[in-house]
Amino acid sequence: MRTTTADSGRVWFITGAGRGLGRAFTQAALDNGDRVVAATRTVAPLEGLAAEHEDRLLVLSLDVTDRAAVFAAVARATERFGRLDVVVNNAGIMSMGMIEEFTEAEARAQMETNFFGALWVSQAVLPCLRAQGSGHIVQISSVGALGGFPTTGLYSASKFALEGMSEALAMEAARFGVTLTIVEPGGYWTDLYSSMTATTPMPDYAPLRAELEKQWAEGSVDSDPRLAAEAVLKVVGGDEPPLRLLLGGTAYDLAFDVSRRRMETWARWEDVSRAAEHAIPAPPAR
Repeated sequence: MRTTTADSGRVWFITGAGRGLGRAFTQAALDNGDRVVAATRTVAPLEGLAAEHEDRLLVLSLDVTDRAAVFAAVARATERFGRLDVVVNNAGIMSMGMIEEFTEAEARAQMETNFFGALWVSQAVLPCLRAQGSGHIVQISSVGALGGFPTTGLYSASKFALEGMSEALAMEAARFGVTLTIVEPGGYWTDLYSSMTATTPMPDYAPLRAELEKQWAEGSVDSDPRLAAEAVLKVVGGDEPPLRLLLGGTAYDLAFDVSRRRMETWARWEDVSRAAEHAIPAPPAR
């Protein structure tokens, strides 16, 4: 594999790059004059783009749930371009269903891609970023990380886990000059919904499903993925990137609404909370 010696532009490593937001991030980075390593389960959708940008786009077939394959892909990326500047953990899946309905296999699959996949990529790129003393990791989370909602509980759980890990990683990596941003998008016109899986429905939840379907039928506020890509470009190009970024007015309003309701609840129960803490000397060893 030849190594590109040109030093102009940043080098991106993007997972889930073959479709949806990942494809939009890839296109935006290329349009910006940057170089991209586009990692995706299926490479066919990117063949045309690869032919058009042969010197600046490396397409890799990658299943992010395979830790060894992730480390090998990152090695190929650094061999090709010599460095990594922006790492976008975008690969994700969505499985819909009530918590009680999930099988063990379905629950684990949700976590394997959305949490462990991002963890493996983060671990794989850190040696390169630490050695450089620079880099920006962008974790694509979701509006679903703002709270749990009926039928999206396991998806939210995977994103909650991603964000908890990423907050710690941001503090650990900062001393090496590495920045991390958690991006929480609202709705975008990707094939996440068309490709998502669903649990086998239990009749007990039929009334709740009917209520949810009525709410969803009221209309979509999904947007063009290019708007998300434009926002990410601004973040990675900014002087003081945020730890968290909400994408879309719906996500923004929901975040404030959820936070406000949580604070109101905490305040109502403040006396109980404070009464549960009173420092005492360490108990004697048994």
